[in-house]
Amino acid sequence: MITFARSDTSVMSRWWWTVDRWLLLALMLLIGVGLILTFAASPAVAEKLGLGGFHFVKRQIVFLGASIATLIAISMMNETFVRRVSVLMFPVCVVLVWATLFFGEEIKGSSRWLQLGGFTLQPSEFLKPAFIMTTSWMFAEEFKNPSFPGKKIALGFYFLVAGSLILQPDYGQTILISSVFAIQFIIAGLPLIWVFGAFGGGLLAIVSAYIFVPHVQSRIDIFLDPASGDSYQIDKALNAFKSGGLFGRGPGEGAVKKVLPDAHTDFIFAVAGEEFGSFVCVAILCLFAVIVIRGLSHLLEEENPFVLFAVSGLLSLFGLQALINMGVNLAVLPNKGMTLPFISYGGSSLLALAITMGIVLALTRKNRFLQGSRLLRQGGV
Repeated sequence: MITFARSDTSVMSRWWWTVDRWLLLALMLLIGVGLILTFAASPAVAEKLGLGGFHFVKRQIVFLGASIATLIAISMMNETFVRRVSVLMFPVCVVLVWATLFFGEEIKGSSRWLQLGGFTLQPSEFLKPAFIMTTSWMFAEEFKNPSFPGKKIALGFYFLVAGSLILQPDYGQTILISSVFAIQFIIAGLPLIWVFGAFGGGLLAIVSAYIFVPHVQSRIDIFLDPASGDSYQIDKALNAFKSGGLFGRGPGEGAVKKVLPDAHTDFIFAVAGEEFGSFVCVAILCLFAVIVIRGLSHLLEEENPFVLFAVSGLLSLFGLQALINMGVNLAVLPNKGMTLPFISYGGSSLLALAITMGIVLALTRKNRFLQGSRLLRQGGV
């Protein structure tokens, strides 16, 4: 167990005594669960693709090592440095997302990836936390100086990001980032009339996508009426949960990973349900809930508007992405390719999530020892 003396003034010691160790522990536990499920789900997929059985496992271990290092390194940064890095990252990510439209590798009808040597980069994953941090800064500046047009600038950034994602096309990420931005905007004091307007605009966008985009129409139709099209993946996922029951068929005994091409990514939750049972699935859901609630609890007495907007936005992103993935696996949401945070296979997703939660840890750091001493002095002890 790592221990540091309170009198130790080293960087690591200051980090250890100020970071939320329970939140950090929950994240490490989630990462551990993800590695176990990668061992369970990916060998069958790798063998079908003619790769070595542990091809994805080995790559995931490398990605996880880099992600943990990134998460801890970012969690050591102060607020000013985190904000500056995020704001600098935002235009770079926008450029890279636009680059996918011209130089990207098209997979399943979408150009979302850039091939960089032996690594496939998905810039939109990194764009999400950078966008949230940048808009949080804009909201915070207007909060401190009402004459500053922070909300208008943030709205302009939103249209830039949403337009970039739609052109790829990536409607799932567009819906996700729109939902998070709406939450941020409401926290920032969006007038009630604007709330209804935004809700109406969102419905109009979904209806328009249904009418004019065949791919979206097909997925919604299959969701509403599975018999109307190819619902193979969803059917297999549901059968996996039924087969697993409460306690699962046992590690390595699942069948769904042998027939689903995305068993190690989008449908890894179904693999967990089949091999480890519904109890483990509920435990995973609770772990996500603990992380989100624990993170949000730091905002109850937060006076810094930037921290309030940033942490609430990043945790909303983290929680909503998890809910969407689980909802798709359980057929309560239309099929949408989206990873389960820290559990699904994927280097870009893991690194982007490490940045996201590293920022949350950085912005929620507090010197609890000094706070406790101050409280004792105020109480006259």
